[in-house]
Amino acid sequence: MDFLDSRTLWGWVTLVLRILLGLVFVYAAWLKLREPWAMFAIAIGSYQALPLWAAEVVARTLPWFELLLGLVLIAGAWRRVSTVTTSVLLTVFFALMIRAIVKGLEIDCGCFGPGERISWVTLLRDGALLATSLLLTALAFRSRGLGAVAPRR
Repeated sequence: MDFLDSRTLWGWVTLVLRILLGLVFVYAAWLKLREPWAMFAIAIGSYQALPLWAAEVVARTLPWFELLLGLVLIAGAWRRVSTVTTSVLLTVFFALMIRAIVKGLEIDCGCFGPGERISWVTLLRDGALLATSLLLTALAFRSRGLGAVAPRR
């Protein structure tokens, strides 16, 4: 007799990945909120993708949004919306990091507060987070009940 059928196994995988991804977002938000918002605005501005006023708005709001998104992922609420939102956000982050590398910018990524330069390590880490988020998104849309651990009958 199988201990876990396929549906239950995917339910557990989804649960673990969702909580881990949520914790990453909560941790990233917490690190950014500990520092003055202007430090994060400098990191955002160094990407040369937004005007100064927009970088300031993003620096003031993104950590709170990341915190909320992380908590929603951990709680398992609105799975389809939260996983799509996470995937879009991580895609934007990843694209901006690749753009910075292509442009030859040696800047902080701003991912977990100040002091972390964009490198192949940050690309691998953020790529893994994006892949995880895309998997969670696919699982959220695959079946209504698959996102939760299903009891065995």
